[in-house]
Amino acid sequence: MREMNPMLGLRGCRLGLLFPEINVMQTRAILEAALEVAKEGKKLQPKIMIPLVGHVNELKEVRRQLEAAAKEITSAGGSAVAYKFGTMIELPRAALTAAQIATVADFFSFGTNDLTQTTFGFSRDDAEGKFLLRYVDGLEEPGIEGKVKILPVNPFQTLDRDGVGQLVRMAAENGRQANPHLELGICGEHGGDPDSIEFFHMVGLDYVSCSPYRVPVARLAAAQAALTTGERDK
Repeated sequence: MREMNPMLGLRGCRLGLLFPEINVMQTRAILEAALEVAKEGKKLQPKIMIPLVGHVNELKEVRRQLEAAAKEITSAGGSAVAYKFGTMIELPRAALTAAQIATVADFFSFGTNDLTQTTFGFSRDDAEGKFLLRYVDGLEEPGIEGKVKILPVNPFQTLDRDGVGQLVRMAAENGRQANPHLELGICGEHGGDPDSIEFFHMVGLDYVSCSPYRVPVARLAAAQAALTTGERDK
C-alpha cells in the first residue's frame, strides 16, 4: 500500500471504501461510548465526519455502510442516540459540487488546511521550508530595488479570501440552498486566525474549530466579527 504521493492517494473516505471495517470500527466505538454516556442521563449528539470526499457517490456509499452499522449498534444498546453524519470539504471538487454533497450530509466542516494545499497545489510540509516563506518575505530580483513579494501572507496561516475563500463561500451558499438545515463550520489553523474568522462569519458559517491554545483568540475574534458586521448592517 506504499504510495509515491500519499497526500493525494489512499486516505480519508477512499481507505474506508476499500476497507469498510475501518469506518465501521470507528463508528461502533463512537456510538457505543455515546450509549454509555446516555445511560448516565447525559444528552449528547455525536457527529461523525467522513473525510476527503470528492464525489457525492463516495459519501453516499460510506454513509450507507455506517447508517446500517449505527442502527445495529443503537438497537442492540437498547436506547436511542441522536447522531449526525457529515463530511469534510477539503477538495476543490467537493466545494464546486457542494449542492450535490449537501443532499446526503447533515453538516460540512471545511478542512481549510487541505483545501489550501489542493487549491494552490502546495505541499505545506515542503513549501514552507523551500519557497513559501520567501514568497511572503519577498524575492531579490536583479535590477530591482527592494524585494518582490509574491504573496501578501502565508495562506496556511491566514485564509486566501480571493481563491480558497471563494470556494468556501460557494460551497456554503450552494450547500445551504440544497439543504437548508446544513450546519457549517471549519477546522484547521485558520480557525484561530482573526482575519480568517471575520471572513467565516461574513459567509455565514456556524462555528470554527482550532487548537486549544487558540480558543481565547478565536472567541474574541468571533465576537469582534459579530459586532463589526452588526455595525455595518445599521
